[in-house]
Amino acid sequence: MNTLELIMNRKSYRGRYENTPVPREDLRRIMEAGLAAPSGCNKQTTSLIAVDDPELLERLKSAIDPPIAKTAPAAILVLTREICAYRDKCFNVQDYSAAIENILLAINALGYESCWYEGHITDDDRIDLKLSEILGVPEEYKLVCFLPVGRAAQEHRQSPPKKEFGERAWFNGFGRGEGGT
Repeated sequence: MNTLELIMNRKSYRGRYENTPVPREDLRRIMEAGLAAPSGCNKQTTSLIAVDDPELLERLKSAIDPPIAKTAPAAILVLTREICAYRDKCFNVQDYSAAIENILLAINALGYESCWYEGHITDDDRIDLKLSEILGVPEEYKLVCFLPVGRAAQEHRQSPPKKEFGERAWFNGFGRGEGGT
């Protein structure tokens, strides 16, 4: 599958995973893809932790309520640091968002599935702090995302349809049609 096909066909997976370990070599390749993402002013504010130890993974998943990805055999957790680039501007949200998209594409390219869990992790109940404590994450880092990794054990559910191109994308000005008219 070429890159554009991979981008157009990637979907979030919220189903059950096969009980098959993810080889560490694959986890490393996935994380390398994430770390290859662009970074504002090259501050490289994104860090990653892969978890493939079943006992540790179970501790992490047990801290997430309501539960997610209970059957995933591995996970990648995304960390960020607020490092100002210039004029008190920090680009860490952009940095980790680009890294997560690269990770999701690499996961699919290697035949695995995942879903971007962020709001559920960083919401008012602060699951991120529980996960950070379990993983020994230093205070200057913020855990922002939990990405399960594994092979799908069931078919994807039907995704909600995307809006038509012309409802969200235009040429030569807001609301203008194809060809700039």
